Amino acid sequence: MPVSALLCLVVAISDGDTLTARCGTPGAYQQVKVRIAAIDAPERKQAFGQRARQHLAQLCFRQRATLRPLSQDAYGRTVANVRCGAADAASAQVGAGMAWVYTPYASEHPHLVRLQQQARASSKGLWAQPRPLAPWSYRERHQR
Repeated sequence: MPVSALLCLVVAISDGDTLTARCGTPGAYQQVKVRIAAIDAPERKQAFGQRARQHLAQLCFRQRATLRPLSQDAYGRTVANVRCGAADAASAQVGAGMAWVYTPYASEHPHLVRLQQQARASSKGLWAQPRPLAPWSYRERHQR
């Protein structure tokens, strides 16, 4: 995967941590399905799933985005650090209480851990629930 940044236009939002971007030059566009690195947002049918998707849409839909690809996931999506305009998408989602820091990558993203602690302390977004369920736990329960 190239380490260089891709300049793109966000053309679709799947959920609170996944978007589709059109990257490249006119006439040679490439559609890229992107999983935002280091975060996990509630699933669509989960509490706050639609709100997380809407929050990401307000931030990124039809905006210019800078993608810094890191890897590919098991579903063939490009895992990338994403900036929509001047905003870091992962920081915006976690800070608003619309996503969790994905635990396996938390140590590499201490700023996200701090944002999550702040969101949780002030009961923002999904942290307003009495017992928020992490998306990975939700998927585990509903994939059986």
